[in-house]
Amino acid sequence: MLAGLAWYARRLWREVRRREAFSRDEVVRANRNCVDSLEAIANAMVGGQVDPVEGALRCRVLLDIIDTRLVQKESLQVFATVQERAAHLKTHQARHDLSPRQRYREDRARQAIADEYAGSLERGALALSTLCHEWRQRGVFDQDFAALAFDSPKQ
Repeated sequence: MLAGLAWYARRLWREVRRREAFSRDEVVRANRNCVDSLEAIANAMVGGQVDPVEGALRCRVLLDIIDTRLVQKESLQVFATVQERAAHLKTHQARHDLSPRQRYREDRARQAIADEYAGSLERGALALSTLCHEWRQRGVFDQDFAALAFDSPKQ
């Protein structure tokens, strides 16, 4: 009976280790996907292929998914600032439900934010692109992104 219990305990221990490894792999995969998306959005922002405010909002969401401390980095703070300034603007279905006049007013407000932060957004997008490239080069998808961002010699 004791041998049976030992076998069962060992089996359970292996299952726990397997699940922990799977969980780590999922975190790495999710972080890699977020970094890929961040880099693509940042590059699109620099290339003028995406609305700067929309790009900033998307970057903020992805940065928060990876590590909420990342927007504390000086070069990335603009994403938090723009998100705060644009928080009142409607998105998705709520935007679709606006009247044409209301949508026009929101578009003007969005453009004013984009104009006000144009330089900062471009610098932030460049810094973010560089940071994503560095993370990829270092293969750090399972580590503390914020610590690496603040300790980065290139930033």
